[in-house]
Amino acid sequence: MVVLANDGISPAGAQMLHDAGIELLEITVSQEHLANYINENEVDVLLVRSATKVRRELIDACPSLKIIGRGGVGMDNIDVEYAIEAGRYVINTPRASSRSVAEMVFGHFFALARFLHESNRLMPLEGETHFNALKKSFSSATELEGKTLGVIGFGGIGQEVAKMGIALGMRVKVLTRKPRTEQIAIEFFDGQFVSFDITTETDMDVFLAELDFLSINTPATNGYLLDAAQFEKMKKGIYIVNTARGGVLNEVALLDFIESGIVAGAALDVFENEPTPELALLMNPNLSLSPHLGGNTKDAQRKIGMELAEQIIDLKTKFETSNANI
Repeated sequence: MVVLANDGISPAGAQMLHDAGIELLEITVSQEHLANYINENEVDVLLVRSATKVRRELIDACPSLKIIGRGGVGMDNIDVEYAIEAGRYVINTPRASSRSVAEMVFGHFFALARFLHESNRLMPLEGETHFNALKKSFSSATELEGKTLGVIGFGGIGQEVAKMGIALGMRVKVLTRKPRTEQIAIEFFDGQFVSFDITTETDMDVFLAELDFLSINTPATNGYLLDAAQFEKMKKGIYIVNTARGGVLNEVALLDFIESGIVAGAALDVFENEPTPELALLMNPNLSLSPHLGGNTKDAQRKIGMELAEQIIDLKTKFETSNANI
C-alpha cells in the first residue's frame, strides 16, 4: 500500500505506517499535478489537511485511490458523498484535535473576559505614559465561574468545551438539532474522574436568552447559524467565540451588535473571507482574533497522524482479508 501525505503527517503517524510495512510519500504536490503524481506512483491513499482539494474530477482521474483521509474534523475540501459513491473510503480524525480547539476557545474566553486581547495591544503603545488610565479602563472584567456557557454542537470539540466549562464551575447548556443525552467524563491526573449527563436543547431562542458565554462548534452550515434575528435574542453582555467555520455567523451583524452593546466581545479563529479577513474585523478592539489556529498544536498534530495511521492500517488489514477470501 502506498500513502501520499500531501499536506504532511506527524512523525508518530509516519512511524506507525512504516512499522506496518506501508510506503509513505511525504511530498507536497501542487493541485494541478496531483492526479498525474497519484497515477504515476499508484497511490492507494491520499491524506490531506486544508490546503489540498479532493473534488470529483480528481477522484475520477485516479482509479488507484482506495482511501481519502482528512487530518482534522471538517471535510469541506473533499467531495465526500461522491467519493463514497465511487467506492472510496473517506476517513477523518474527529477527536484528535478536540482538546486543542477547546483550549483555544477558553484561551479566547479568558482574553475577552479580562480584556487581555486589548491590553496586549495597548500596553506596548501606552503602558509607559498611561498606565493608570489603562488599569482603570480594564477594571470591569468578569470571572467565568458561576456564569452560563452555551455550546452549539456536541461532537468531540463541543464535549471538550463542555467539560472545561464544568471544571471551571460554569453552568453548561448545549444546543443540537435533535435532543439527546450524552455522558461526559472529566478525568484527573491521578486516574479519578467525574461523569455528568448532559441533555441537549433544540430551541435556539430559549437557549440564547440565558447565556453569558457562547462557543460555536459545528461543521460548516448552509447560511448563517447566527444572524441579526439570533443576536437580538441574546442576553446583553454576552461573549462569543467561533472556532467552527467562517460563515457560521454573520460578521457584519456581529459588529453591529458589538456596537449596540448587546455583545460585549467576540473571538474569531475563522472568517468568512479567509484568508483575507475584513479590515473592520481586524481593527475592532472588542474582537480577539487568531488565524485559524484551533487544532494547530504539536499535541493535536501527533494525535491526528496517529489516528489516520490507525485507520489506514485497519483498512489495509480489511483489504488483505477480503482478497484472501476471494
